[in-house]
Amino acid sequence: QAYQAQQAAAQQQQQQQHAVVQQQQQQYAAAPTGGPLGNPNPHTNGQTGGEPGAKRMRVEAPADGSVVVTLATVEAVVAKAVKEAPIVDVHTHLFPPEHGDLMLWGIDELLTYHYLVAEFFTSAPMELAPEEFFALPKPNQAELVWQALFVDRAPISEATRGVVTVLVELGLADQLKAKNLIGIREWFSQQDPVKHAEKVFAKAGIRYAVMTNIPFDAAEAAHWKPEKKEYSKRFRSALRIDPLVKGDWETVCVALTAAGFPTTAEGARSYLADWVETMKPEYLMASTPHDFAFDDDPLAAFAACSCIVSTSKKVDMSIPGAFGVKAHEGGCKGTELSTSPDAIELMEKILIPVAEQHSLPIAIKIGAHRQLNPELGQGGDGMVTADITDLARMLKRYPKVKFLATFLSKTNQHEAIVLANKFRNLHIYGCWWYCNNPSIIKEVTTMRLEMLGFAFTAQHSDSRVLEQLLYKWAHARRIIAEVVIGEYTKLVETGWQLTGDEVTRDVRRLLGEAYHEFMAK
Repeated sequence: QAYQAQQAAAQQQQQQQHAVVQQQQQQYAAAPTGGPLGNPNPHTNGQTGGEPGAKRMRVEAPADGSVVVTLATVEAVVAKAVKEAPIVDVHTHLFPPEHGDLMLWGIDELLTYHYLVAEFFTSAPMELAPEEFFALPKPNQAELVWQALFVDRAPISEATRGVVTVLVELGLADQLKAKNLIGIREWFSQQDPVKHAEKVFAKAGIRYAVMTNIPFDAAEAAHWKPEKKEYSKRFRSALRIDPLVKGDWETVCVALTAAGFPTTAEGARSYLADWVETMKPEYLMASTPHDFAFDDDPLAAFAACSCIVSTSKKVDMSIPGAFGVKAHEGGCKGTELSTSPDAIELMEKILIPVAEQHSLPIAIKIGAHRQLNPELGQGGDGMVTADITDLARMLKRYPKVKFLATFLSKTNQHEAIVLANKFRNLHIYGCWWYCNNPSIIKEVTTMRLEMLGFAFTAQHSDSRVLEQLLYKWAHARRIIAEVVIGEYTKLVETGWQLTGDEVTRDVRRLLGEAYHEFMAK
């Protein structure tokens, strides 16, 4: 009797869902052109089910998430799921209000962000030298950028359109239409930084953002030591260790001496461990230099070793880490540093041991060519196509260390996806900097879905100015929704049964939950 009752209930539920689907199909048949996203289904080029002349969908997503998704509802269901998903912004350069002037916010910071400054100089008169521009007070710099990129021409680039999105989202559309920079400045001057930050996070739908915190920078370190300043849970820390990946032992030594640690490998490990305890970071992170290379030869990292490996020990030298601490006799100086340690040696003897000891992933950003044009400051950084085999060597050599990676060159994206498909200690995230453009985000996200399913993080904002969160995530959500609609449409057409709850589950993976799953491995 219990079984019969269950069967009857299941049949009744199926009949109800069938009725809902029929109603949706009828709504769809009568719907005028224009879908929930304001654009056609990308897979069917404005049609559905491959039928020539069919209209775009304007069917609302069912309130019941257990209802089966159909070709008529897939666009609305995905659009709703993407719009409502809470964001985990896995990498930014933001600071909380409690860190004072380090927190960048407001219209002048938006206008003088290095993306816009670099664009400004593409059309600036040759008589205006960059050093003269940067010598101006920031408000004057902002006025020059505003005039050149928003008054003299339409703000059509992604970076300038982003400023438009920000101002509209903050309710400043009227001032924007009037090109009233003075009025916009006045509005920002009336905002309380703490309340304003919370407002921006809430409007952007962001659960939390991961900062970039540099212990080697005295101005930043002052907010952590001798006493850590408490800040909003909207922000989480990441411990940036670029000097180790660059082989910049001189900078490390300055920081060690200032903090009272010996300038040795052990001193550097203790220094990082102390900062790990202070910051409680999500991960260790660095941007690799454009000429970064990770050598296959583990001997190179232990050139200072006085005994190499004792002949009384039988060690397979092909095993990753065979030349590590445990392979040396007690008191052997081979675990210490050579006179001029390079990046590989600093990674092998300092960074990797700390990552393993504290179970911290290492996030790396690959492909930046710093100071390609030094005259432009931060805006002068360029891009290279990196050798992804360097990352493959690290993944093989350190299988117990988890790596998060993002790539600056579009050319590297396909190879990186294949790498993530082969190494479970790699998680790729976001479309960074020069890849943070709608056409590239669309292509890369599609390729990742086709090869990795939902095992990646679709985007990170890389925001340096608080309000950039508003435009970067508004624009990203729209593109991600468009791509996911296309992929789900193909899946439904193929014959797979899908519910709204399953769509919500999967979409949330792309916007933060896949990151959580990787971190929890």
